[in-house]
Formats: sequence, structure tokens, C-alpha cells
Amino acid sequence: MQSLGTRRVNHQNDAVAVAVAGAASPLPLYRSAPPLEVRLEDFEAFAVDRLRVLKAISDGLSRGKKPEEMKNLVDELLKTHMSHPKPPEAVNKDVISHFVLRLVYCRTEDLRKWFLSMETTLFRYRFKRESEEAQRALMADFNLPYKAVNTAEFESVKDKLGQVARSIGQSLPTADAIFYKVPFEDVPELVAGRRVYIHRGNAYVAMNQVVSLVVTQFRSFLSKALILTNRKWTSSIKEQEKDRLTPIVEVLSTSYLGPDYSQPRESAEISLKDIDHLAKSSFPLCMRHLYDKLKEDHHLKHGGRMQLGLFLKGVGLKLDDALAFWRAEFSQKVGAERFEKEYAYNIRHNYGREGKRTDYTPFSCQKVISSTPGVGDHHGCPFRHFSEENLRAALGGMGVGNRGMDDIIDKVRNRHYQVACTLTFEAVHGSSCDAGINHPNQYFIDSQKILQSKLISSSYNARPSRMLKTIISLANISICKPAHHVKQ
Repeated sequence: MQSLGTRRVNHQNDAVAVAVAGAASPLPLYRSAPPLEVRLEDFEAFAVDRLRVLKAISDGLSRGKKPEEMKNLVDELLKTHMSHPKPPEAVNKDVISHFVLRLVYCRTEDLRKWFLSMETTLFRYRFKRESEEAQRALMADFNLPYKAVNTAEFESVKDKLGQVARSIGQSLPTADAIFYKVPFEDVPELVAGRRVYIHRGNAYVAMNQVVSLVVTQFRSFLSKALILTNRKWTSSIKEQEKDRLTPIVEVLSTSYLGPDYSQPRESAEISLKDIDHLAKSSFPLCMRHLYDKLKEDHHLKHGGRMQLGLFLKGVGLKLDDALAFWRAEFSQKVGAERFEKEYAYNIRHNYGREGKRTDYTPFSCQKVISSTPGVGDHHGCPFRHFSEENLRAALGGMGVGNRGMDDIIDKVRNRHYQVACTLTFEAVHGSSCDAGINHPNQYFIDSQKILQSKLISSSYNARPSRMLKTIISLANISICKPAHHVKQ
């Protein structure tokens, strides 16, 4: 049996430590920020890349992906967003991006809770990718006070260990297997799952289970570090960096990281006559609700006009049509003259034709969810702001069945609003959306793609005789009906 030794490499910061340690352990522990000079653009770019990883992990967990699916997802995310041809640069990016996001997410309890959960999950999957040697080195880095059981003790509990292994579908421990004896309260996850043998208050943890030990230590350390970072942020850093870092830090936690929908696609353009049909077939619930309320009341408050108006702009409604659309509704309530005086300017402003000529961007899911509609407002995210009764009624109006509705409501109760919207999309369209819904305009575009593909598919799947008749008709070709056989 092996004993857990101390690690010989003990450097001041993670980036340097990993570079020197080489293959022993390429996984940083983020103990202290590296003394590196970072360009402001890299500061933000590195953080955004890591945020893409964490948000995709969050989405995968919310959608109930299995452990093997999550492992593959994390591998792909790290390869796509965190890799670099030069290993030392990849390590620097890893460490820098973590500390930037630690600043971003230290500021409120909700932000800390989310970041702690996602970083711990990421660390768990990265730790499991390491070799046994690297895992033992990481355990030594945490100075865990656990020693591997010796041969005599292993033989005395071997049968019990075998019983546990069989109960969880693992192979029986061999003579060279490594087990650590730890206080059972240090591995609550393993105890709760009955995955360890417990004797006299100690749990016997197999080498392939030490991830629970290390992750518990990592989570505890990071939780305390976030509190300390928050104190430093509020006491000094926020004010000292108000002209450089603070604006970036304050916006990153609510940043939309997807495609730009400020301009419609080149081929995308919708007309006034299309809107009613498109609202029923391809608008996400947040926009469909606003559209229905506009039709019902012939009025929307400023927040609703901004949310729906910019969405329509993004899906291809031209300025002249937008003015005609809003005028047709509002004039029924306030009259055409008042509309021109009080509302037309704001519509032109949203299209960059008035004021500073700013080309305003359609709201992302993050912005919609974070809005706070008041009395008489209809903007915001229905999955967050509706009562369960009203949400069920709205989903039923979109054609969502009872089974799908229950799954959606379950996600809403757990505050996974974008996942709830994704499940709604899948229920309405009968098609999966693996990327998840992150923007109302993405919902619309993906919906149109699916509906158009179904239309094309149904045309190709039509009966040959019907297809032939259609082609003949279009080509003005005459064809004789088959003659009946006449007896001679």
C-alpha cells in the first residue's frame, strides 16, 4: 500500500507552478493570482471564453445530461474555448480567466453561489481526467491529512470493500488497490450514495473516488476566497479601477455571449401581413405575450415597446413597416396625431434614425430575465415573472402538452428559465435544441429553419402521383388517362 507523500514542488503561483511541474499536474488550484501583466482586451476576452464554458456546463446540468455526456461536453468546451498551441499560454489563460471571473462573481450571494457551483463542477471533471500520479500530487497540494491503508488493514476489510464494490457495479479491489481512510463526514457525497465502507467513523475511499475528497476541499477553499475577494472589491478595487476594470467586471455577469442580432440576416425581411402568423408560429413566449397584449390593449408601456420593437427590428421588420405597425395599434387608443407626437420618435430612435443615431440591439434572454416589470407592464420573461397558473395557460395556448408542461414548470421552480424556454421550443416544434435558447431572436430564427425544413420535407414526401400531377400542371403538359383494356 502506498502512503500519501508531500509534493516536492511548492511555487508561489499556479501559472508558474504548472509550467515547472510539467506533466505532474497541469490543473491549477487558483491559490493566488499570478503576477502577470495582462492587456485589457485579453482580460475581457479570457473571461468571456471561460464564461462560455461555465454557462454551457450550467445549461448541461440544468438539462439533466448524464455524467458521460457531461464529461464529453466539458472536454469539447475546454478544447474549443480554453486551449492554446503553447501549453504555458493555455495555463496563463486558465488562471487569469478564473481570477477575472472571481472578481465578477464575488459581488452578490447569488453570483457567488452560481460561480462556486460551476467552477467546482468544472474542477471535478478536469480532476477526473488526470492520471493517478497527478491526482495524488493534487491531493498533496491540498495537504490532505489522509494516508493510504496498509496491506494488513486492507486484508482485514477486503471482503467488506468487495461487498460495496459489487453493490455499486464496480470491480473487486485487487491487492495493489489504493484506499484512503478518512472521517466519514469528509465525504458526505459518497456516504449519501452508499458508495463507501464505513467502520468506526471512518470511510474507506478508493483511489477512483478521491475526487470527492479533493472537490470538497476545492469548494471550501473557493467559497472562502470569494468572500475575501468581495471584501477587497468593495473596500478598494472597485473605486481604484473605476475607469478601467470596474465597467468590465460589472457588465460581464449579465453579458450575452451569442450571435449579434442587431441587424437582421441579409435574406431576412418580414412584412406587416406576416407578423400575425409569425407571432403564432415562431415568436418566443416573451414576445408572443407582448404581441397579444398589444393587440388586446392597443398600447404597451415603454419597456414593452422596447422589448418587442427591437425584437421585430432584429427579425427583419423595416422602419417604415414598424411605424405603420405601431401606428395601426396605438392610433386605436391614443389617436394618430398623438402617436406621431409621442411615440413615432422613439421608434425611429431605435432604428438609429434619431438622436445619437445609435443602432440599438435586440434584448438577449439575460436582459429580458433581469428586467423588473412593474404594475401594468408586460415585458420581461414569462418563465420568471408569471404565476404558475398563468404560465400553464400561456404554454397551453402555444400547444404544449401536459407532460412537456410539467417538465417546463419543474425547471421554472428551480429558476432555470432559459432551459424552460428551450423545453418549450422543443415541445412546440417537436425538435431538439441542443444549443439551448439564449436569445429571443435565436428562438425565432431556429423556429423558422425548422418550419421551412418541414415544409420542404412534406413536399418531397408527397405521393409520387400528386407530385407528378403538380409538375405536369405547372409545365402545361397534357397527359392522357390510362386507357381501359377493351376486349377485341
